[in-house]
Amino acid sequence: MFPSTTRSEFLSFLEKETLRIDSLIEGAVEVAEEVHAGVRREDGESSFLETHTWPVTMEVVAHYRAANRSITGVEVASAILHDVMEDDERILDFYAAKSYGFDAYLAYRFGSRVQEIASELKVKPLDNFAGKTEADRQAARFSGYCDLLVGAEYDVKAIKLADRLNNMAFIKKVPAHDKVRRYMREAEDFYLAYAMLTPKMPDFYKKIRQSYEDLRSIKQAVTA
Repeated sequence: MFPSTTRSEFLSFLEKETLRIDSLIEGAVEVAEEVHAGVRREDGESSFLETHTWPVTMEVVAHYRAANRSITGVEVASAILHDVMEDDERILDFYAAKSYGFDAYLAYRFGSRVQEIASELKVKPLDNFAGKTEADRQAARFSGYCDLLVGAEYDVKAIKLADRLNNMAFIKKVPAHDKVRRYMREAEDFYLAYAMLTPKMPDFYKKIRQSYEDLRSIKQAVTA
């Protein structure tokens, strides 16, 4: 797992991995910086870009290299932009693009595949799901998201596992946060098994398993 990383360190990493910093990657970095500027993590201090966006993308690149799979600017840009749909209103304001929508903007600027990946990875609003209680709606949303991921293509799966790994590793810094329990439950219910479904990604399984064990130890210490 990659530590907090500055923009320049991130770009240097890509260059060392013999990835050309083309207009697609440059554009993705620009949009990510605009969307996530000033956003902090659960500790209220850490930069979202430096502790999530750049490290997740680096994790995806490292996975592709370890798996001996080719990776292009499309996969890298998709990893960089994997969370932008969560803040689409903000980016719409930046570009005055409300007349045709953020999905169309992404497809126009980065191509249909980058837009499709961002859309697939977006967690839908809770109000979209039926249920008598909030817990019921959360369960329905998680179930539907799992169904989507099981049928997802390789690039979507790799980005999502890198995203979840990063979130689990970071939340260890905030042991009293309610996401500790949630991430443990979702790892047990889905993500550990998901990593070993075809196409298998054992590198992610090993890292997520370790993060799960770390969270379990933290939970036991907090409740002791």
